[in-house]
Amino acid sequence: MLASLASVLSLMLSTLLMMVAFGLQGYVIPVRSVAESWSTLTVSIFATGYTLGFTLSCIVTPKFVLRVGHVRVFTALITLLSIAILMCGLVVDWRAWIAFRAISGFAISGSYLVIESWLNERVTNENRGLLFSLYLITTMVGTIGGQYLVPLGDPTNTSLFILCGVLFSLALLPTALSSSPMPAPPAQAKFDIPGLFRRSPVAVVGGVLAGALSGAWLNLGGVFTQRIGLSTAEGATLLASLLTGSALSQIPIGRASDRMDRRIVMVACGIVGVISCLVMSVSIGSSPAVLYLVAACIGSVLFPIYALNVAHANDLARPNEYVEISSGLMVTYGIGTIVGPLMVGPVMDRFGPAVLFVVLAVYFALYSSYAAWRILRRDQHQGLVAKTDFQATTVLPTPGPDVTSPIARQADADALISDDTVPIWERQPE
Repeated sequence: MLASLASVLSLMLSTLLMMVAFGLQGYVIPVRSVAESWSTLTVSIFATGYTLGFTLSCIVTPKFVLRVGHVRVFTALITLLSIAILMCGLVVDWRAWIAFRAISGFAISGSYLVIESWLNERVTNENRGLLFSLYLITTMVGTIGGQYLVPLGDPTNTSLFILCGVLFSLALLPTALSSSPMPAPPAQAKFDIPGLFRRSPVAVVGGVLAGALSGAWLNLGGVFTQRIGLSTAEGATLLASLLTGSALSQIPIGRASDRMDRRIVMVACGIVGVISCLVMSVSIGSSPAVLYLVAACIGSVLFPIYALNVAHANDLARPNEYVEISSGLMVTYGIGTIVGPLMVGPVMDRFGPAVLFVVLAVYFALYSSYAAWRILRRDQHQGLVAKTDFQATTVLPTPGPDVTSPIARQADADALISDDTVPIWERQPE
């Protein structure tokens, strides 16, 4: 175990620095947008550029990794992250930010792929869960820490943008100077969304809605905190509270879904989401402590529902289809992250910041209702191949206009065929 941890220590350090920069970036962008008096629709538009870049990278980055290897691709992607945020500080124009955010989305998505496939190369089945838990903790700690750097500077000038670029650049050093051997390139995977829908409609529809939920929150949550008058420190704490709720609920939700029909858990999560979002929409003006508590309740179901979709789809898959299914779900999630902010932005401009949570409540209601309808349409055991263990996963990014997915490597397809309980993070969308 210690040997495995030592072999990825430099990678973990790079990840921590990258996520500190990423958390800072994810809060600086909406705060600066509000300072520039840009409409919520405008923020939604360049947020869509981010998600388009993110989704495109899932298809393109593996091809670069196959050609030049992990370290070179990782170096290039971190450089793009640094360039993109520095350009946002240099050229403060929302039209230019569409391109800059697309570059950022492309780079962060590819960085996750490189990091997680590298981790999979270094771990064994015996310590995979522990090391990936450490990885997820690292990403969360880094992101939350980055958000709390915002009060140390002024988002209306270039200081925080420069700091963010410096942190991204520092993230290169541990991995670039590491003596660990490079991991094997990830295998290619194809997409078959229609086939995936025929096998698991609730996973596809749920994937789109999960993307819409997280995309709307991650892109507009910072705008919400500014529009309701929270200070930057209070806003950072609100975002951190939502993440904390997600971290605490992952394992209980997963364990429950392993013991019953996952669709029942989907229905329950949707109901909790509806109630929590409606409470938040009428709690504006309450003490920050109340807002933090309600945000934690929302977070407890907002991020874990994607993992429920992945687990349900894989319950119905043949062992050699794990990679293909995870790839397809990644694309459906990306579609949701594009649509979610675009639908919420204009409504927030017209009716105020509280309506963000009204729309999120609608998304949760659709998620819950569709899962309930599918329970009536198909028996729990119909088409079941082998129920796979739920694995806690954080679809983060994280608090910033970003989302990620559990990504992994299929070094040998035959090896996967022999294991019907491959963890979610071992199934790599490409």
